[in-house]
Amino acid sequence: MSGLLELEQAREVVLDHARALPAERVRLDAALGRTLAADAIAAEAVPAYDNSAMDGFAVRAADVAGAGAGKTVTLRLIGESRAGSPAGVPVAEGETVGVSTGAVMPAGADAVVPCEQAVAGSAAVVVEVAPAPGAWIRRAGDDFAAGAIVVTAGTRLGPSELGVLAAVGGAEVSCTRRPRVAVMTTGDELVAPGGQMYPGAVRDASAHSIPALARCAGAEVVTCAHVGDDREAIAATLHDILGVDAVVVCGGASVGEHDHVRSAAATEGVRELFWGVALKPGKPTWFGVRGDTLVFGLPGNPVSSMVTFILLCAPALRALSGSQSRPLRAVATLTADYEKEPGRAHAVRCRAHVGEDGWEVEPTGPQGSHILTSMLGASALAIIPSASGSVSAGTRVEIELLASIWPEQLAAPAGGDAA
Repeated sequence: MSGLLELEQAREVVLDHARALPAERVRLDAALGRTLAADAIAAEAVPAYDNSAMDGFAVRAADVAGAGAGKTVTLRLIGESRAGSPAGVPVAEGETVGVSTGAVMPAGADAVVPCEQAVAGSAAVVVEVAPAPGAWIRRAGDDFAAGAIVVTAGTRLGPSELGVLAAVGGAEVSCTRRPRVAVMTTGDELVAPGGQMYPGAVRDASAHSIPALARCAGAEVVTCAHVGDDREAIAATLHDILGVDAVVVCGGASVGEHDHVRSAAATEGVRELFWGVALKPGKPTWFGVRGDTLVFGLPGNPVSSMVTFILLCAPALRALSGSQSRPLRAVATLTADYEKEPGRAHAVRCRAHVGEDGWEVEPTGPQGSHILTSMLGASALAIIPSASGSVSAGTRVEIELLASIWPEQLAAPAGGDAA
């Protein structure tokens, strides 16, 4: 595919080749962040039985209909139903059973009098109110009925989903396998943190930011290699790592004399599907496949590699994981002027918050692809379209919220219009 692709076109090409991986059984206590592979079906109703919503007394509503307005009714106290220990005796006319919150409602009772509205003795209870039938009772199946789908396939499992799955009763759950990802950074100039610097050296930031982003997107990073600007070494490393589900290469994909990644990938049987995206940062981004393995070539600048990973790699990893979720998009008001030439879309790193009229975004500062600190505090990318020129403060722009990648970046207050 020749020519620069628009961002959405590039994303479509990537997602067309990202197929959900096979399912596997996962212990419930290890399933946080995993994607459910099949609908979770309730084997039984929850609650499984009628139970009390209050600490109080189980009564027959007809027996206490005359209570209230200064009048009381006295009932015989014949037993107690505690959580996990039902009373075992039915409530007959003129009788009551003490009940704890969550305890089984005894047969014959059809309402609960909260303990605050009664005076209890050792053998009798004086009732001061007249509850309607059904008052303070949680009915069997109020949450969900037996046979109901409680969590749908494709859902990424968070704390709430795990709680519901635990209520269903299974100790294991069927989840799509995590994508196995290999990361490779290229460049003679790159030095690992802690390594000896020299004139012209650069710390290898992408060797840490990109694997972290992959893990945030639900993947298992199986290796992170660094290779210099040597075609044979790059090809040899690709040969070793291409058996995974996705390979992410940072650097070496442009048109310079020392950019060897594309030709080395072709040697290893990678079929290139596009090179070049109408995006800033991120123009020299390429994508290819070898069999079922997705191969991404990201720019070498660490900001460019992070941005293109978020926009292209992360959606693919979610798709491989079986997730049906899409990027969290919204429309926001830009709070500062932004200079731009038409020709490429810009992904502007921004801080997002909810103002009086919805989402507002403020650029994090200088937006050069070499300014890694522009990612600090960024909770959204504002996507300024290719055809657009400079935009002024107050312009409504489309944003992608980074909470879909690493949720702690954004605790969105109520009132946002994210879709």
